Amino acid sequence: MDAVVQRVRTSWTKKSRGGPEAALRNAAPTVFLLPPGLSSALHDVAMRESDSFEPHMQVRDLSAPGTILREVDGVLRVDPPEASLFAMPRRNRRPPAVRLTPGQWLQWQINHRFVGRYDGAWSYQLETFNIFFGSAAPDVFLGTPTRRIDERAALR
Repeated sequence: MDAVVQRVRTSWTKKSRGGPEAALRNAAPTVFLLPPGLSSALHDVAMRESDSFEPHMQVRDLSAPGTILREVDGVLRVDPPEASLFAMPRRNRRPPAVRLTPGQWLQWQINHRFVGRYDGAWSYQLETFNIFFGSAAPDVFLGTPTRRIDERAALR
């Protein structure tokens, strides 16, 4: 399968829900340049409040991109991103799978709230999946996506 997934995870706590910290969080990008020559891989980008939302990047095998990708008859089927059983709000109704033809890309966003196991403190996460079907140029995600799914919800 010739596909590139860029997964951008932004994580924060109550500290970044308002004021200057929220402005810094909201300024965090949801797309990045890909490393040159990347094909059939996961470009994983993590940004955390504890690091002032500085991006930390890794290239990984495409075997666990956080969503299920299947190529059938020249079309890439992208199932909804995995949602943790411990995440809120619950999403009982999810969008259907998206089908991409070669040269198309999808941006799928979903956010979550988690409760700490020991202290009960809330933490938050926004995941953005940028998925391109085909051989990708480093700047492929800097344009407008062919398809966009927005599953972001009010997190309280």
